[in-house]
Amino acid sequence: MFKTIFFRFSFWLAVAGIVAAVLFMQKTNRAEPLPVVPIPPPAKPERNSIAASGIAEALGENVKIGLPAPSLITDIKVAVWDRVKKGEPLLVLDDRELRAQLPVLESEVQVAIANRDLLQEKLDRLKSVRDVRAVSKEEITTQEANLRIAEAQIGAARAAVTQTRALIDRLTVTAPRDGTILQVNARAGEYGQTSASNPVIVLGNLDYFQIRADVDEALAPRVSPGAKATGYLKGDTTRPLDLEFVRIEPYVIPKVSLTGASTERVDTRVLQVIYRIKANPAIPIYPGQQMDVFIQEIEPKSAP
Repeated sequence: MFKTIFFRFSFWLAVAGIVAAVLFMQKTNRAEPLPVVPIPPPAKPERNSIAASGIAEALGENVKIGLPAPSLITDIKVAVWDRVKKGEPLLVLDDRELRAQLPVLESEVQVAIANRDLLQEKLDRLKSVRDVRAVSKEEITTQEANLRIAEAQIGAARAAVTQTRALIDRLTVTAPRDGTILQVNARAGEYGQTSASNPVIVLGNLDYFQIRADVDEALAPRVSPGAKATGYLKGDTTRPLDLEFVRIEPYVIPKVSLTGASTERVDTRVLQVIYRIKANPAIPIYPGQQMDVFIQEIEPKSAP
Protein backbone atom coordinates (compact mmCIF):
# COMPACT_ATOMS: atom_id res chain seq x y z
CA MET A 1 0.00 0.00 0.00
CA PHE A 2 2.84 2.34 0.81
CA LYS A 3 4.33 1.51 -2.59
CA THR A 4 1.09 2.42 -4.32
CA ILE A 5 0.88 5.74 -2.52
CA PHE A 6 4.52 6.49 -3.45
CA PHE A 7 3.93 5.70 -7.13
CA ARG A 8 0.80 7.87 -7.17
CA PHE A 9 2.73 10.76 -5.62
CA SER A 10 5.56 10.38 -8.16
CA PHE A 11 3.05 10.32 -10.99
CA TRP A 12 1.33 13.52 -9.93
CA LEU A 13 4.71 15.15 -9.25
CA ALA A 14 5.80 14.36 -12.79
CA VAL A 15 2.54 15.76 -14.18
CA ALA A 16 3.00 18.94 -12.17
CA GLY A 17 6.57 19.29 -13.53
CA ILE A 18 5.36 18.90 -17.11
CA VAL A 19 2.64 21.51 -16.59
CA ALA A 20 5.12 23.91 -14.98
CA ALA A 21 7.55 23.43 -17.88
CA VAL A 22 4.81 24.13 -20.44
CA LEU A 23 3.71 27.27 -18.60
CA PHE A 24 7.32 28.46 -18.32
CA MET A 25 7.94 27.95 -22.04
CA GLN A 26 4.75 29.84 -22.91
CA LYS A 27 5.76 32.73 -20.69
CA THR A 28 9.32 32.94 -22.05
CA ASN A 29 8.21 32.67 -25.69
CA ARG A 30 5.51 35.31 -25.35
CA ALA A 31 6.30 38.36 -27.51
CA GLU A 32 6.82 41.51 -25.51
CA PRO A 33 4.51 44.37 -26.55
CA LEU A 34 6.23 47.01 -28.61
CA PRO A 35 7.00 50.18 -26.65
CA VAL A 36 5.04 53.26 -27.53
CA VAL A 37 7.11 55.64 -29.67
CA PRO A 38 7.33 58.93 -27.70
CA ILE A 39 7.86 61.03 -30.82
CA PRO A 40 6.63 59.42 -34.05
CA PRO A 41 8.70 60.11 -37.17
CA PRO A 42 7.31 62.74 -39.55
CA ALA A 43 5.17 61.48 -42.38
CA LYS A 44 5.77 62.45 -45.99
CA PRO A 45 3.51 65.40 -46.88
CA GLU A 46 3.47 64.29 -50.52
CA ARG A 47 3.48 60.84 -52.05
CA ASN A 48 6.44 61.76 -54.25
CA SER A 49 8.82 63.33 -51.77
CA ILE A 50 12.56 63.13 -51.33
CA ALA A 51 13.71 62.88 -47.74
CA ALA A 52 16.75 64.88 -46.71
CA SER A 53 18.43 65.91 -43.49
CA GLY A 54 18.73 69.65 -43.01
CA ILE A 55 20.47 72.01 -40.64
CA ALA A 56 19.47 75.57 -39.82
CA GLU A 57 21.90 78.42 -40.40
CA ALA A 58 21.66 82.17 -40.15
CA LEU A 59 20.72 83.83 -43.44
CA GLY A 60 23.81 84.07 -45.64
CA GLU A 61 25.52 81.48 -43.40
CA ASN A 62 27.06 82.01 -40.01
CA VAL A 63 30.02 84.41 -39.96
CA LYS A 64 32.98 83.17 -37.94
CA ILE A 65 34.75 86.32 -36.79
CA GLY A 66 38.51 85.89 -36.91
CA LEU A 67 41.41 87.85 -35.50
CA PRO A 68 43.91 89.74 -37.67
CA ALA A 69 46.78 88.34 -35.58
CA PRO A 70 47.27 86.28 -32.41
CA SER A 71 47.08 88.75 -29.55
CA LEU A 72 45.84 89.40 -26.04
CA ILE A 73 42.14 90.30 -25.91
CA THR A 74 41.67 93.41 -23.80
CA ASP A 75 37.93 94.01 -24.20
CA ILE A 76 34.82 92.19 -25.44
CA LYS A 77 32.16 94.73 -26.37
CA VAL A 78 29.26 92.39 -27.22
CA ALA A 79 27.32 89.53 -25.68
CA VAL A 80 25.19 86.71 -27.06
CA TRP A 81 21.86 87.90 -28.59
CA ASP A 82 23.18 91.45 -29.09
CA ARG A 83 22.14 92.95 -32.42
CA VAL A 84 24.98 94.83 -34.10
CA LYS A 85 25.32 97.03 -37.15
CA LYS A 86 28.02 96.85 -39.80
CA GLY A 87 31.20 98.53 -38.55
CA GLU A 88 30.25 98.33 -34.87
CA PRO A 89 33.20 97.22 -32.66
CA LEU A 90 33.05 93.65 -31.38
CA LEU A 91 36.31 93.26 -29.48
CA VAL A 92 39.62 95.03 -28.91
CA LEU A 93 43.09 93.46 -28.98
CA ASP A 94 46.16 94.67 -27.11
CA ASP A 95 47.57 97.70 -28.99
CA ARG A 96 49.95 99.12 -26.36
CA GLU A 97 53.10 98.26 -28.29
CA LEU A 98 51.90 99.94 -31.47
CA ARG A 99 50.65 103.00 -29.59
CA ALA A 100 54.07 103.30 -27.95
CA GLN A 101 55.72 103.25 -31.40
CA LEU A 102 53.43 105.93 -32.82
CA PRO A 103 55.01 109.00 -31.08
CA VAL A 104 58.47 107.84 -32.14
CA LEU A 105 57.38 107.57 -35.76
CA GLU A 106 55.66 110.95 -35.63
CA SER A 107 58.89 112.46 -34.27
CA GLU A 108 60.79 110.92 -37.18
CA VAL A 109 58.43 112.77 -39.53
CA GLN A 110 59.29 116.07 -37.85
CA VAL A 111 63.01 115.27 -38.04
CA ALA A 112 62.70 114.50 -41.75
CA ILE A 113 60.82 117.76 -42.34
CA ALA A 114 63.47 119.75 -40.44
CA ASN A 115 66.24 118.08 -42.46
CA ARG A 116 64.40 118.91 -45.68
CA ASP A 117 64.05 122.56 -44.62
CA LEU A 118 67.81 122.80 -43.90
CA LEU A 119 68.65 121.34 -47.28
CA GLN A 120 66.18 123.66 -48.99
CA GLU A 121 67.69 126.67 -47.23
CA LYS A 122 71.19 125.61 -48.24
CA LEU A 123 70.09 125.13 -51.84
CA ASP A 124 68.49 128.56 -51.89
CA ARG A 125 71.74 130.14 -50.61
CA LEU A 126 73.76 128.37 -53.28
CA LYS A 127 71.41 129.51 -56.01
CA SER A 128 71.51 133.10 -54.73
CA VAL A 129 75.27 133.39 -55.31
CA ARG A 130 75.87 135.49 -58.41
CA ASP A 131 79.47 134.53 -58.97
CA VAL A 132 79.51 131.32 -60.97
CA ARG A 133 83.10 130.71 -59.90
CA ALA A 134 82.11 130.51 -56.21
CA VAL A 135 79.51 127.75 -56.65
CA SER A 136 79.86 124.97 -59.16
CA LYS A 137 76.94 123.51 -61.08
CA GLU A 138 77.73 120.04 -59.75
CA GLU A 139 77.36 121.27 -56.17
CA ILE A 140 73.91 122.65 -56.91
CA THR A 141 72.92 119.40 -58.65
CA THR A 142 74.10 117.36 -55.65
CA GLN A 143 72.18 119.60 -53.28
CA GLU A 144 69.01 119.21 -55.36
CA ALA A 145 69.43 115.41 -55.24
CA ASN A 146 69.85 115.57 -51.45
CA LEU A 147 66.66 117.61 -51.27
CA ARG A 148 64.75 114.97 -53.25
CA ILE A 149 66.08 112.30 -50.89
CA ALA A 150 64.87 114.34 -47.93
CA GLU A 151 61.41 114.64 -49.51
CA ALA A 152 61.32 110.86 -49.99
CA GLN A 153 62.34 110.34 -46.36
CA ILE A 154 59.44 112.53 -45.27
CA GLY A 155 57.08 110.39 -47.37
CA ALA A 156 58.51 107.19 -45.89
CA ALA A 157 58.18 108.53 -42.33
CA ARG A 158 54.58 109.59 -42.92
CA ALA A 159 53.79 106.22 -44.50
CA ALA A 160 55.18 104.49 -41.39
CA VAL A 161 52.85 106.60 -39.22
CA THR A 162 49.87 105.78 -41.46
CA GLN A 163 50.76 102.08 -41.40
CA THR A 164 51.01 102.02 -37.60
CA ARG A 165 47.67 103.79 -37.24
CA ALA A 166 46.10 101.27 -39.62
CA LEU A 167 47.54 98.41 -37.57
CA ILE A 168 46.09 99.98 -34.42
CA ASP A 169 42.68 100.36 -36.07
CA ARG A 170 42.85 96.74 -37.23
CA LEU A 171 43.15 95.56 -33.63
CA THR A 172 39.58 96.75 -33.05
CA VAL A 173 37.58 93.98 -34.75
CA THR A 174 34.29 95.28 -36.18
CA ALA A 175 31.15 93.61 -37.48
CA PRO A 176 31.39 92.86 -41.23
CA ARG A 177 27.60 93.16 -41.59
CA ASP A 178 24.38 93.58 -39.63
CA GLY A 179 23.39 90.62 -37.51
CA THR A 180 22.97 88.98 -34.11
CA ILE A 181 25.75 87.63 -31.93
CA LEU A 182 25.30 83.83 -31.80
CA GLN A 183 28.41 82.86 -29.83
CA VAL A 184 31.19 84.50 -27.83
CA ASN A 185 34.03 82.04 -27.23
CA ALA A 186 36.56 84.34 -25.55
CA ARG A 187 36.89 86.60 -22.54
CA ALA A 188 38.91 89.71 -21.82
CA GLY A 189 42.39 88.71 -20.72
CA GLU A 190 42.55 85.56 -22.86
CA TYR A 191 45.04 85.14 -25.69
CA GLY A 192 43.15 84.95 -28.96
CA GLN A 193 44.31 82.67 -31.77
CA THR A 194 43.64 82.93 -35.49
CA SER A 195 41.85 79.56 -35.69
CA ALA A 196 38.97 79.05 -38.11
CA SER A 197 37.81 75.93 -36.22
CA ASN A 198 37.34 77.86 -32.97
CA PRO A 199 36.21 81.40 -33.83
CA VAL A 200 36.16 84.06 -31.15
CA ILE A 201 32.71 85.32 -32.16
CA VAL A 202 29.98 83.89 -34.42
CA LEU A 203 27.63 86.37 -36.10
CA GLY A 204 24.46 85.71 -38.06
CA ASN A 205 21.26 87.25 -39.36
CA LEU A 206 18.29 85.76 -37.47
CA ASP A 207 15.54 87.61 -39.35
CA TYR A 208 15.56 84.73 -41.81
CA PHE A 209 16.99 81.24 -41.49
CA GLN A 210 18.78 79.30 -44.16
CA ILE A 211 18.10 75.55 -44.27
CA ARG A 212 20.90 73.50 -45.79
CA ALA A 213 19.37 70.17 -46.87
CA ASP A 214 21.65 67.21 -47.65
CA VAL A 215 20.21 65.01 -50.41
CA ASP A 216 21.83 61.62 -51.00
CA GLU A 217 23.68 61.56 -54.32
CA ALA A 218 21.52 58.62 -55.44
CA LEU A 219 18.47 60.89 -55.15
CA ALA A 220 20.14 64.01 -56.55
CA PRO A 221 18.86 63.49 -60.15
CA ARG A 222 15.30 63.68 -58.80
CA VAL A 223 15.75 67.17 -57.34
CA SER A 224 14.60 70.03 -59.56
CA PRO A 225 15.36 73.76 -59.15
CA GLY A 226 12.46 75.55 -57.52
CA ALA A 227 11.09 72.41 -55.88
CA LYS A 228 8.91 73.10 -52.87
CA ALA A 229 9.87 71.58 -49.54
CA THR A 230 8.38 70.98 -46.11
CA GLY A 231 10.46 70.79 -42.96
CA TYR A 232 9.97 69.40 -39.46
CA LEU A 233 12.17 70.37 -36.57
CA LYS A 234 13.70 67.44 -34.70
CA GLY A 235 11.27 66.37 -32.00
CA ASP A 236 8.33 68.31 -33.47
CA THR A 237 6.30 66.36 -36.03
CA THR A 238 3.05 68.27 -35.58
CA ARG A 239 4.01 71.64 -37.07
CA PRO A 240 5.19 71.50 -40.69
CA LEU A 241 7.23 74.42 -41.99
CA ASP A 242 6.93 75.64 -45.57
CA LEU A 243 10.41 76.29 -46.95
CA GLU A 244 11.25 78.74 -49.74
CA PHE A 245 13.66 77.50 -52.41
CA VAL A 246 16.87 79.53 -52.77
CA ARG A 247 19.36 77.54 -54.84
CA ILE A 248 21.03 74.22 -55.50
CA GLU A 249 24.75 74.18 -54.79
CA PRO A 250 26.15 72.29 -57.79
CA TYR A 251 29.09 70.69 -55.99
CA VAL A 252 28.47 67.25 -54.45
CA ILE A 253 30.40 66.91 -51.19
CA PRO A 254 31.03 64.17 -48.58
CA LYS A 255 28.34 64.14 -45.93
CA VAL A 256 29.46 65.82 -42.73
CA SER A 257 26.14 66.28 -40.87
CA LEU A 258 25.09 63.00 -39.25
CA THR A 259 21.71 62.52 -37.59
CA GLY A 260 22.52 59.26 -35.79
CA ALA A 261 20.20 57.05 -37.85
CA SER A 262 21.33 53.43 -38.19
CA THR A 263 20.93 53.58 -41.99
CA GLU A 264 23.45 56.40 -42.43
CA ARG A 265 26.88 55.82 -43.90
CA VAL A 266 29.81 58.11 -43.32
CA ASP A 267 31.04 57.64 -46.90
CA THR A 268 27.85 59.09 -48.41
CA ARG A 269 28.15 62.05 -50.75
CA VAL A 270 25.34 64.59 -50.81
CA LEU A 271 23.93 67.37 -52.94
CA GLN A 272 23.13 70.45 -50.87
CA VAL A 273 19.88 72.29 -51.54
CA ILE A 274 19.40 75.65 -49.85
CA TYR A 275 16.01 76.82 -48.57
CA ARG A 276 15.03 79.68 -46.32
CA ILE A 277 12.28 80.51 -43.87
CA LYS A 278 11.30 83.70 -42.05
CA ALA A 279 11.78 83.74 -38.28
CA ASN A 280 8.56 83.03 -36.40
CA PRO A 281 8.36 83.57 -32.61
CA ALA A 282 5.62 80.91 -32.40
CA ILE A 283 8.02 78.24 -33.71
CA PRO A 284 11.53 79.18 -32.53
CA ILE A 285 14.41 78.00 -34.70
CA TYR A 286 18.04 78.11 -33.59
CA PRO A 287 21.14 78.01 -35.82
CA GLY A 288 22.62 74.54 -35.81
CA GLN A 289 19.25 72.86 -35.21
CA GLN A 290 18.55 69.77 -37.31
CA MET A 291 15.48 69.41 -39.45
CA ASP A 292 13.78 66.65 -41.45
CA VAL A 293 13.20 68.02 -44.95
CA PHE A 294 10.87 66.55 -47.58
CA ILE A 295 11.46 67.92 -51.07
CA GLN A 296 8.64 67.62 -53.56
CA GLU A 297 9.67 65.54 -56.55
CA ILE A 298 8.42 66.71 -59.92
CA GLU A 299 7.08 63.72 -61.79
CA PRO A 300 8.65 63.29 -65.25
CA LYS A 301 6.31 63.82 -68.19
CA SER A 302 5.33 60.65 -69.97
CA ALA A 303 6.44 60.28 -73.55
CA PRO A 304 3.68 60.81 -76.14
